[in-house]
Amino acid sequence: MNKAELIETAADKTGLTRKDVGTVVDAVLEVITESLEKGEKVQLVGFGNFDVKDRAQHIGRNPQTKQEIVIPATRVVQFKPGKALKDAAAK
Repeated sequence: MNKAELIETAADKTGLTRKDVGTVVDAVLEVITESLEKGEKVQLVGFGNFDVKDRAQHIGRNPQTKQEIVIPATRVVQFKPGKALKDAAAK
């Protein structure tokens, strides 16, 4: 499912217009993104948690040349699904 299909399905379920649902989806995604940029954790009970983790610098290997390279430290987004989402996916 892509974003357009998500908006269409949510509009059908709620009776709202696609434009209104699209505005809400965009706003939710923007708020989640801004929170993660600040390093804050986003918890959606029953759905899951979004969190930012620091990944340390480490040594990797170029698969073509087998030469060692330094992979710089970075921040990555992690998502841990909640119990309700895990249970729904397991059906």
